Amino acid sequence: MSGLNWTNLHPATFILIGIPGLETLHILISIPFCFVYMLALLGNLSLLFIIKTDPRLHEPMYLFFCMLAAADLIICTTAMPKLLSLFWFKNREIYFEACLIQVFLIHSVSSMASGFILAMAFDRYVAICKPLRHSTILTHKVILGIGLAIVLRGAVFFSPHPFLLKWLPYCRTNIISHTYCEFMALIKLACAPTRVGRAYSLMVAFLTGGLDFILIICSYVFILYAVFCIPSKVAQLKALGTCGSHVCAILVGYTPAFFSFLTHRFGHHVPPHVHIFVANIYLLVPPMLNPIIYGVMTKRIRERFFLILSPPKF
Repeated sequence: MSGLNWTNLHPATFILIGIPGLETLHILISIPFCFVYMLALLGNLSLLFIIKTDPRLHEPMYLFFCMLAAADLIICTTAMPKLLSLFWFKNREIYFEACLIQVFLIHSVSSMASGFILAMAFDRYVAICKPLRHSTILTHKVILGIGLAIVLRGAVFFSPHPFLLKWLPYCRTNIISHTYCEFMALIKLACAPTRVGRAYSLMVAFLTGGLDFILIICSYVFILYAVFCIPSKVAQLKALGTCGSHVCAILVGYTPAFFSFLTHRFGHHVPPHVHIFVANIYLLVPPMLNPIIYGVMTKRIRERFFLILSPPKF
């Protein structure tokens, strides 16, 4: 157990081993991981730039896009540089305090991303079910308030996580069978009762991601009811088309998240390398796909993107 300082039974460092059973393939796996990470950075920064520089895009839907893009950048950047350092240079050690910070950022900002997706669902609900009141309900002040509430929710609910982990003794090992510091991966290393920590983590997960998902489903039930009450088929398709990119973002974001959450707590027969691989997909793929989805399926962003890329006309 290298790098241990057993004062108060806390290791000075943890050792990340990467993807168990696939250590010989780390270099090969790092190539698509690095490529996806670069695409995520480029896509989300481009989305932020396009929306910021075009005043016509300063509308609720696009402002929520910006919030989600910022959250995606933080999520993937919190984990990927250390992961690539582990894969490329065998840099396995991570300081105890840095590990706790990584736990807090990954979980809290992931809950913020979930909240922003819920806010986008609310925007689509108001736009389709109450179109005449959309601009009066979702003012810039209200949008700012929603964004701040989502950020505070994530910060407050997940701020106990690092303290719960810090108060635990780690007298078994300092080796984490993962590519980054994750709450459940660390709590399994503790040599003390962890029922309170596990219960709190489960409760917070339901009050953030779980509740968000339920509210998103409810909003789309109302949206579909309103759409199918429209007599014109053309108007129905147009209304559904405005929700297409958001539905894709929901599927991309929540599918790996639920798989990772459930397998950590109940999937004892899932091979560790499968779970850890999906956990990395959860941090990488949604940040990469979200700006592509919005760029392809949102006409105004697509037009602005091609306008920037087109050569200047004299």
